Amino acid sequence: MRGELPGGHCKSLFLKDKKAGLWLVVALEERRVDLKRLADALGAPRFSFGNADLLYEVLGVRPGSVTPFALINDRDHRVRVVLDKGMLAHDPLNYHPLENDRTTALAPADLLRFIDSCGHTPCLVDLDAAEPGPGSA
Repeated sequence: MRGELPGGHCKSLFLKDKKAGLWLVVALEERRVDLKRLADALGAPRFSFGNADLLYEVLGVRPGSVTPFALINDRDHRVRVVLDKGMLAHDPLNYHPLENDRTTALAPADLLRFIDSCGHTPCLVDLDAAEPGPGSA
């Protein structure tokens, strides 16, 4: 459906940890994310996926439309942002613009600037370093 769009195509995972902390993990779409290893690397309690109601309440989007652009709706800064370091090597980066029926491309530096302008400081994680295993998304 996306045709020949150049650049890194990305996915965003809305996660909730065991202590009700909220996380947005943004990575290349083909990257397998081992949730247990990621939680360990971040020093976070065990992760699970946040439900649709919580996603809409906090980020204002529905499942399938999760995107770093939704951080603009997180005015209370409830979500911690995690970016795949390997993703940032691609230019441009492609994300849904709050709806999953289209794609918006931007440079990695512009993504970082946008996240900062929303009042968030992303944690950069090398997802290449973690081997996928059970619980991978």
